[in-house]
Parts: sequence; C-alpha cells; structure tokens
Amino acid sequence: MNTPQTNLPLTRREFMRGAGGIGFMAFSGFAPAFLARSAMAQNPAPEKDRSILVIIQLAGGNDGLNTVIPHADDNYYNLRPTLGLKKDLLNLNDQLSLHPSLGGLHRLFDQDQLSIVQNVGYPNPNRSHFRSTEIWETGTDGDTYNTSGWLGRFLDNTCSGAPAVEADPAAIHIGDITPQSYLSENPQLVFGMKSRGSLTRGRSPAEKAYEKLLGAEHGEGNPSYLQQTMMNTLITERRIEKMIAGYKPAVPYPQTALGRSLLRISSLIHADAETRLYFASQGGYDTHVNQVGNHARLLGQLSDAMAAFQADLAANRKDDQVLTMTFSEFGRRPGENASRGTDHGTAAPLFVMGKDVKGGVLGEAPNLNLLPKQDLSFSTDFRSVYTTMLDNWLQSDSSQILGEQFDAVPFI
Repeated sequence: MNTPQTNLPLTRREFMRGAGGIGFMAFSGFAPAFLARSAMAQNPAPEKDRSILVIIQLAGGNDGLNTVIPHADDNYYNLRPTLGLKKDLLNLNDQLSLHPSLGGLHRLFDQDQLSIVQNVGYPNPNRSHFRSTEIWETGTDGDTYNTSGWLGRFLDNTCSGAPAVEADPAAIHIGDITPQSYLSENPQLVFGMKSRGSLTRGRSPAEKAYEKLLGAEHGEGNPSYLQQTMMNTLITERRIEKMIAGYKPAVPYPQTALGRSLLRISSLIHADAETRLYFASQGGYDTHVNQVGNHARLLGQLSDAMAAFQADLAANRKDDQVLTMTFSEFGRRPGENASRGTDHGTAAPLFVMGKDVKGGVLGEAPNLNLLPKQDLSFSTDFRSVYTTMLDNWLQSDSSQILGEQFDAVPFI
C-alpha cells in the first residue's frame, strides 16, 4: 500500500537529514516478516489508564533457595553446608526469609506491595537455558514447541493491524534481542531500545542499506510500502527519544543496566505512552562457581532497581497502573556443588510487585527432603501466574492465549 509523501510528518529529505541510521533494534529483529505483510486495519489507540505489565527476566537461572530462604528447614542447611545463609536474613514469616541484599523488596513486602509466588515451574523440566527460556516465554510445556510468545498472542488477540505513524508501540523491550515472549503475527507492534544513550545507533551495513532504500526514486513522488515503513519506524524512534530525554525521576535510580532500563520504562509511563507491555532483562544468574558474592550483588541490583521504579511510579501517581513480574528460566539444584555454587535445577520463586497486588507469600513451599543431586518438584505451574496476569490484569482470555485453562494464583 502506497501513501502520498505529503501525508508524512517529515519529507524524505528532512527525515534523512535528522534521523540518522536505523538499526534492526527499532524493528525488533523482525524486518523480513514485517515487510512481508501488507498494511492492515489500524489498531485503535489504547486507553491512557489501561493496565501495564513490566516483565523482568533474571537470565541464567536464579537460585530460588538463596533468594527466598527456608531458614526453619534443617534440610536446607544440610544440602548447603557452605552456601546456606544464616546472617542478616530479612524475615517474611516463621518459615521464610529474603536474602539480605533484598532490602528494597522486603520493604515493599511489608507494605503489601510485593507478592512472592513459591516453587514455580512446569512438568517435564528442561535444564537447557535456551529451551527452558523458550518454554517460559512461549507459555508451553516441555513437550510442546510454539513459534509465538505468550505476550505475542496477547497482542494478536487485542490488536489488529499496523499502527499509524503517530501510534505508540504496543510492546517495548530494552535490549538488542526481541524476547520470545513478544513473537507474534504482528511484529510491527513491538519496538526495541537500548538501556542507555541515544536510541539511534552507529550506521551498520544494514542501516546503510536502509538509507539507500529510503533514498531511492519513486514514481510520482510516492514512497514504497517498505520506505513508508522505515520512515514510520524512525519517526517512532525519535518521538520516544524525546519522551525519555526530558524526564526527571522523582527518586534516584541505581547506575546499573537494570536501573537504567527501568528508568527508561518509567519515563515512557510518565509520558502517558500507550504501550502496555515492557520487557527488561538482568543477566548473570548462572552461578555454578563462587555463588555467594555474585548472587548477593545481582539480587542487590535487582532489589534497588525495582524499589526505585516502584517509588518513582508512586511519586508520579502511576503505581496503580503497573504490575512488575520477575521470572527466570529455572532455579538451581537444592544441593550445592563442589565449586561453591549450584547447578541447573527446576523450580524457583518469582516476584510480583505493584500497588494493587495482594502482598504475601503464595503457593506451597518446596520439599527439601532430598538427596544432594535431586531436583525440586514444582508446586505452581508458571502458566497459572500468566493466567492471573492475562485474566485479571490485562483483561484478556487466558485459555485462548495459553491453549487451556489453568488455576489462577490470587496475587491480584
């Protein structure tokens, strides 16, 4: 479908002079699939006060037993003679504590703004980082393969067609790689951005090719659909960059990758961007060796960034619009290894943060009456968590998106 150039917000020459090069990030890695599709009916703009979901991936496999610590269970210390934590634990109840580095999240727990869902996993667990991440992000089980993500299917069910030039992206991710959660029939609804610096990047060979394409001559001055698409994408990029550039947070954020990512997300929420889904990631959780110090550092960064994000939302009266959820592709084995670390396991807890959550600890605690190399048996299917998010927060039909009905977890 061709659109007259006079209807564009910028002329091609003005656009090329001001925008610089485009990277695949703005396309979320989907240029071929995107360009193969024809323009469709425009998706109606979301309401300004519609619920927003922020996902934080703890990449590498977070050790759940040293995140939410079963301090009253002797089996925990028997399985972890050197890694078992005893000092400065942050009490949750008579049975459980948080890691000492999770002070910010502990304060939110005390304010009933943090739910902890215990022992989350899935049947027939897979210990491959790639495969288990795929399972979590596509919302399937260990024996099923799916080419779409659970949030991608949500987008497909709630959005129709290509957005207009002035429309905000339906979903944004921070980082170069599009999360599998967002894979959908409408990849043009997804936008990717960096955690720091200008959104536009250096001119790669692909970017130069796009510039050449944009500079091509057209019959009667009309750009092709491909060129129109490229212009629209870069215009979106420039608009989002303006939103971010002028934002002054109400609280300081930690100068970490995750802190910067959540600051960018907060700036877009504060600007009333119509985006409903955000995705950020924190890596480093594959703690096979010398876990104690590394894990403490990672959890401290997570807690500080999430606490700052929630405080910023509250200061700007946006906290009733946002839920934030963490996930990791798997937990670690209950028994420590010979390198003062832990190996790939199965189930682990996750956090759900927000003003509207029902704070507390949910789900059954893991059974630790195990041999050192045995795995935990999950008690809450991760798709039950997704069911609650889809049905009760995003107001969608979880059974249609997940392919079957799962029991909801009552955190909202």
